[in-house]
Amino acid sequence: MHMSADSRLDQLQNWLREDLRWPLVRVAPASADASFRRYFRIWRPDGVTRIVMDAPPDKEDVAPYLKVSELLARCAVHVPRVEASDVRRGFVLLEDLGSISYLSQLQADAGVEALYQDALTALLRIQIGGRELHGQLPQYDRPVLARELELMPQWFCTRHLGLSLGDTDRALIESTFEFLIAEALAQPLVFVHRDFHSRNLMALSAANPGIIDFQDALAGPSAYDLVSLLKDCYIDWPRARVEGWVRGYRTRLIAAGGDGGRDDSLYLRWFDLIGLQRHIKVLGIFARLWYRDGKRGYLDDLPRTLGYVRDSARRYPELQQFSQWVETRLVPELAPANARVRAGAPV
Repeated sequence: MHMSADSRLDQLQNWLREDLRWPLVRVAPASADASFRRYFRIWRPDGVTRIVMDAPPDKEDVAPYLKVSELLARCAVHVPRVEASDVRRGFVLLEDLGSISYLSQLQADAGVEALYQDALTALLRIQIGGRELHGQLPQYDRPVLARELELMPQWFCTRHLGLSLGDTDRALIESTFEFLIAEALAQPLVFVHRDFHSRNLMALSAANPGIIDFQDALAGPSAYDLVSLLKDCYIDWPRARVEGWVRGYRTRLIAAGGDGGRDDSLYLRWFDLIGLQRHIKVLGIFARLWYRDGKRGYLDDLPRTLGYVRDSARRYPELQQFSQWVETRLVPELAPANARVRAGAPV
């Protein structure tokens, strides 16, 4: 560990022992995410565990986490109970939701249908219960959508694939992004978790799922969280199965008084097009996690993510040119680019 990481851990243990009088006997890393936050599992002498979040205040602010946690709890979904926090120092003591992620269960093909039904029920509670609450969140507005999309040309196309983007490329990219932003802003506004997928859902025996990593929540497009869940960057399912889940969710949403659009095809369009915005963004983020942050594992998820981009782009006539561009310019370059990184080519 770096000295700075050690000093943070020392501060965290002092906070637990001295400020909270927590009888700490063991600390172990629980997980790290794609930010500067770290999580530790801590043990008491009687074996009871908790999770502690370490969010260095010069890089991460825990206040949004605490606010969104409270809003989600009001939607009657299972988020980790906050037992103590020190916003100034960036420490939060949390309920331990265990270490069994949805992803591990889905990959093992363990109760897939039941897991998704529980997740969809939780999402419905967030969207319906959050109708009075999402006004307290920042908006998923044009500047945010545009900033996210720009990550792809910068980090995925130029940095990872080594493409030189000319004026024609840029014009096509810009017009496609404008189209996707307009489509996103046309959707009904809901409470958006923003990373509602299998790594952020914990499989629990009761009050399933446990929901984590929600601090970036916004008020945004209706189908955003649904596509994060069902076109997951870490696991994929046949289109027919995904469409079945989408239709089933829309039926439940309308029955609960939500806006599911005028028909199935419009709702599926919302789903696919906000999914395209998300997956374009994620291509950029996964590449940036390697080149900027030294986190290489996400490169293995680029082919699946690009697969979603290809699939959505080819389904909509407005995206025909973009679809052809993806097939000719991006697809052939991804495998060689990933191979270069695996071979240890300099960053």
